Amino acid sequence: MRSPVFAKAIISVASLVLAIKPMPAERFLDTNILLYGYDLDAPAKRLIAQSLIEQAWVQLGRTGISVQVLQEFHLNFIRKGHSAEEASALIADFSHWLVIDNTLAVFRLGLSLQLRWQLSLWDAMILAAARTSGARELFTEDLNHGQDYGGVRVVNPFK
Repeated sequence: MRSPVFAKAIISVASLVLAIKPMPAERFLDTNILLYGYDLDAPAKRLIAQSLIEQAWVQLGRTGISVQVLQEFHLNFIRKGHSAEEASALIADFSHWLVIDNTLAVFRLGLSLQLRWQLSLWDAMILAAARTSGARELFTEDLNHGQDYGGVRVVNPFK
């Protein structure tokens, strides 16, 4: 007899995506895009990131992020010397965008994507959130530019 743990581990990516209600985002922003938007030490990347952030505001509802992105942003923004109050204010602003919660279904999808694509768990979770948002493009510099990960194409805007 198989353990219930093993039985639950054999779940297709397709069934996981169907278990998560898709959202209408067109693009998904990874943490590094948000951080570069405020990075005074990388002016060229800052301009590109600011343009993407501005698009998210102009086309409200078309850009997705995740709770993981917000958590990573908060941590790294403060590490760069900004105050917790400033980080919290920006997170309150970003929270007006489509935000994908860290749910069990998203986590299971992330685990499946990690195995399928041989990614780190954190990259797989970003990809899972992007898929959950319905986004067809994931803006990041952390994955392979131009690669399609099962319907989500990675765009490195800094290339």
